Amino acid sequence: MSTPISAIRNLGPAFETACIKAGIPSAEALRALGADAAYTRLLEAGNRPHFIGYYVLVMALQGRPWNDCKGAEKAALRKRFDALKAGSFDDRRSEFERALNEIGVIERR
Repeated sequence: MSTPISAIRNLGPAFETACIKAGIPSAEALRALGADAAYTRLLEAGNRPHFIGYYVLVMALQGRPWNDCKGAEKAALRKRFDALKAGSFDDRRSEFERALNEIGVIERR
């Protein structure tokens, strides 16, 4: 039996739906991937990047309150987020182009 993603503190139904669309079906799968790999999948599935969403995910997987991230830790997470975004999200591409990319019709940029 698998645990719903929304059972993880701070992660609600909308995040769970986005994860399922990105091929992450359960809390167990999310934990196994870890925050960075999971967030990369979300971006590659066409979700728009949002720093707060990223660090909420990191805090959730650590079992911490979403607003527990501060100071140097938050700055370090911002660097990780920026790197993930740069490598996995192209805001110049439309949803249609992303779908074509997923099935291999157009090459990745």
